[in-house]
Amino acid sequence: MQNKLNSAFTIKSCLAFLSIFGLYLYLATGDIKAWGIIKWLDVIAEAGTTILALFWLILLLRSRPAGRVTLLLSLGLCCFVFSWWMDFLDEFIKIPADVFWDNWLESLPIPAGLVLLTLGIFHWHKEELAISAQMAKRERVFREHRLFDGLIPLGGADYLREQVKMALKEANFLNQPFSLVAVDLNDFSHINHTYGHQEGDQVLQSITQLLLLNLREQDLLCRLAGDRFVAVLPNTSVSQAETIANELKLAIENLAYKTAKQGLRIHLKASAAVTAGVQEDANSLIKKLNTNLGAVKKRPVLV
Repeated sequence: MQNKLNSAFTIKSCLAFLSIFGLYLYLATGDIKAWGIIKWLDVIAEAGTTILALFWLILLLRSRPAGRVTLLLSLGLCCFVFSWWMDFLDEFIKIPADVFWDNWLESLPIPAGLVLLTLGIFHWHKEELAISAQMAKRERVFREHRLFDGLIPLGGADYLREQVKMALKEANFLNQPFSLVAVDLNDFSHINHTYGHQEGDQVLQSITQLLLLNLREQDLLCRLAGDRFVAVLPNTSVSQAETIANELKLAIENLAYKTAKQGLRIHLKASAAVTAGVQEDANSLIKKLNTNLGAVKKRPVLV
């Protein structure tokens, strides 16, 4: 705020000094015109343009933060104000014919001001594009945040569908394989019943962190529903996805999770399934994945 005030004061002070200096030059060099030969229509027009430009300058300095854009726009407007001010003085003071600098003072600031304004508007345009991009990003993050699960920092079912749609488009465009892996905790309802829902929530949070640690940087983990997680695996073949699914399943089974109150270890088991394809839509692919997972969970457990 202080920098903004200092910048505005400096610009106004310089403009006031130049305007007074221009008035002094005209008074020192020329003669006051007779009242009867003054063209009042020109006086009104030139005074009006000067006042309007000065008003624009004040609004600009009051509404924008200090910076390159504000400086360029302000200097451009200052050039216009000064040029029109000198043109206004010319209506009251007659300059001798052998004096040449008065035309320079009236004319040269205009093209200089146009150049400065053009540069300022150009950088202002870039600034607005950057702000628009940031606002769009914030809006997207806010919109996606509403699709995130309330318990754990993962996208929910709706978010998963949107991400699968985008991943399928990218896979088709790049001609790459695409796979999904579903991981489901076995007998999770038993944990809730035996240790309580709060402990069950802690288990889900721990499993989330564990799965994220065992996925690649390009993979995306979502919570489809309850204790069912889905990993989106771009550029991944079926065989690679099956390897990852088995690793996730083993990671859960080897987790030595201890309950918060009793400190008892809960031996967790999980089922995992894979589906792949780039020709299907997101809903069909997720439905197929759930079907495959249901078939895996129905298989008899080999002891």
